[in-house]
Amino acid sequence: MPKMKTKSSAKKRFTVRASGSIKRGQAFKRHILTKKTTKNKRQLRGSTEVAKADVKSIRSMLPYA
Repeated sequence: MPKMKTKSSAKKRFTVRASGSIKRGQAFKRHILTKKTTKNKRQLRGSTEVAKADVKSIRSMLPYA
């Protein structure tokens, strides 16, 4: 059997933690920041965990992770 390919977009966006959970960056912090409150922008910092509903599709994009 040939090797399975990893989706390039997924490998750039997600990392699998040692516990098996998948880490992702926060969205909505790139532009149009003037209309967003300071509290909202502060809470968009850092990274977060992928939603439970999306884990299956992301795991299929990262077959060796």
